[in-house]
Amino acid sequence: MSALLQHRAGGRGDVLIPISANQAPQPIDLIIDTDPGADDVIALLFALASPQELNVRALITVAGNVRLDKTSRNARLALEWAGCEAVPVYAGAPKPLKRTPIYAEHVHGEEGLPGVAVHEPKKGLAEGSAIDFLIDTLLAARPQSITIAMLGPQTNLALALMREPGIVRGIKEVVIMGGAHFNGGNITPVAEFNLFADPHAAEVVLKSGVNLVYLPLDVTHKILTNDARLERIAALNNKAGKLVGDILNECIGGDMARYGIPGGPVHDATVIAYLLKPALFSGRSVNVVVDSREGPTFGQTIVDWYDSLKAPKNAFWVESGDAQGFFDLLTERLARLK
Repeated sequence: MSALLQHRAGGRGDVLIPISANQAPQPIDLIIDTDPGADDVIALLFALASPQELNVRALITVAGNVRLDKTSRNARLALEWAGCEAVPVYAGAPKPLKRTPIYAEHVHGEEGLPGVAVHEPKKGLAEGSAIDFLIDTLLAARPQSITIAMLGPQTNLALALMREPGIVRGIKEVVIMGGAHFNGGNITPVAEFNLFADPHAAEVVLKSGVNLVYLPLDVTHKILTNDARLERIAALNNKAGKLVGDILNECIGGDMARYGIPGGPVHDATVIAYLLKPALFSGRSVNVVVDSREGPTFGQTIVDWYDSLKAPKNAFWVESGDAQGFFDLLTERLARLK
């Protein structure tokens, strides 16, 4: 990639943005929508350690891996651990649009943070709801200026879009950890958890016309821990490195045993790596449909990888990534924290 070009893949294809040789790229104005969750906390620490590239405007929380009260607490804990308590946290949707709530406590434990002791953070939640915050912020924003990192079910954004469709004007892109195509699912044979937890919300977002990037299990199951990568994180000898190491050491065994893979994925953190260094990843613009019909394919993402239907392309689907490049970047950023 030319040093004078900044790559950004959006739902309408790849975009190359000229950058002056004497001008550094502006930080991405970022809202992180999250349901912490083990890998969410790693993603949050990753993002908060990158203030030159990512201007984190707020965290908004959603029920997903655990209940909303716990995801909201864990998001505030991540800010406390990163020394970034000034970033506000807004609580969002406590349940999906239509379906019965489902949680992933079998993976993330009752508190959502396996391997880590939790406590009530000193800083409380920001006043107001995440949905109101999204609407107010996006309506007031410059056109296509705000990026949303989506690390959990898409309920908050769907509710905001349903109330005020005009917010699409302020959205630059939505980068989503979710879905599965080539890889198969992790909650059913065909569905990934974030989409299974609220497929109706994902349908609203897919139909909104915003630029969408999906980082599915297809890529996250290729970016895996190994002994050397875990040892480098442990060797940081700081709080962030210990937290991430403890979380990964507690979590990865289950995935390794279930899928027969040589290491564990760090799903949500791939969204942050994509925002920081998209050249680590590759994929293509495709048409994506979510199955919200009751039955064995509920929550499945149907991806027209080979353009068989000639349908409008509504998302950029990431299929592969540079695993070593990802862990090099993650480790370098964690080293910046205490």
